[in-house]
Amino acid sequence: MKFTSDRSSLLQALQQLGKVTPVRSTLPILGSVLVTGDKDRLSLRATDLEITQVVHIPAQVTDAGSVAIHHRTLTDIAGEMPEGDLEIEVSEERKVQISTSFGSYSVMGKPVDEFPSLPEIDGQQSVELPASLLKRVIDKTAFAVSRDELKPSLMGVLFQFQEEGFLAVATDGHRLVKHLREDYKGNGYQGSSIVPVKFLNILGGYLAGDDAVTLNIGENHLAVESPDMQLYTRIIDERFPDYEGVFPDDNDKTLKIDRQQLLAAVRRVSIFSNKSTHQIALKLSEEGLEIATEDVETVSSARETLSCEYTGEPLVVGYNSNYLRDIISHLDSPNILIEFRSPVSAAVIHPEGQENNEQLTMLLMPIRLND
Repeated sequence: MKFTSDRSSLLQALQQLGKVTPVRSTLPILGSVLVTGDKDRLSLRATDLEITQVVHIPAQVTDAGSVAIHHRTLTDIAGEMPEGDLEIEVSEERKVQISTSFGSYSVMGKPVDEFPSLPEIDGQQSVELPASLLKRVIDKTAFAVSRDELKPSLMGVLFQFQEEGFLAVATDGHRLVKHLREDYKGNGYQGSSIVPVKFLNILGGYLAGDDAVTLNIGENHLAVESPDMQLYTRIIDERFPDYEGVFPDDNDKTLKIDRQQLLAAVRRVSIFSNKSTHQIALKLSEEGLEIATEDVETVSSARETLSCEYTGEPLVVGYNSNYLRDIISHLDSPNILIEFRSPVSAAVIHPEGQENNEQLTMLLMPIRLND
């Protein structure tokens, strides 16, 4: 195998694959990137067995072939090279020779047959979405996904494709986001899948504009393909919680407030909260909103008052400031509405005005306040 590649193109591809390549693994081959040269392009593939990514870049391929090369080593040497072409030649013994006009470097490659094969998508169904729509869905839901590996069903976003609508739901047990797009047409396909958040975060980096993105959905895998990239993920084979059942329908107290002012106040007050609980208290009445915190361990406290519109009986409720801040920052409207019932029931949060063809609703569980 022998090819010549532009250093910048090669480095950019390797950096993209770095999001998939595991830092540590019980399978050493997963620390490598599979490089395949054919005709006028290179295909570079990385996988952690859950997510697989293939990136294609132009190259001058003299002798077609494949080799697995340690990802970190190849990335480091490409990163230290000046702009220009890199000539890479692989011998039958898998010795990889990297040559420039001023030096040469060699490293041993690994057997191609040890590298995992591409996932097969059985029972494939194809769904088309505008890139801007899919990116907005990811931006509005991925932050609420759980990072707890003991709760695998919560480590992804539930995608529900309906005949008249596309619904995405994410939760970590403390907060929940439900995002419905009413301008989606199913075109005969209806189904649901839990898509891993790591895959969505990688995919989100490629989404721009209104070009259509095709999701190829199988029984066990989901894939997105473009002329320059292929991205595969294993679908989370778990039962998603009953999210509809957790939404209260009897919240009778409503707060309307400027989103930016509330977000800024929560950020300031939370600086003085307990570093373990991040606990803050919201004291609501017709006179306004008071946000307060006190940490007995560090003998620190903070208190701010904000003007607002509040209807209902006075209420004092506690929240994890990190969760509350995340939710507020992922809303767009100048004003937001928060509906309460009691200090121990979930609050429902949504923008004062919804975007066209969109219903975005968030839910936040309270925490018990210290006396």
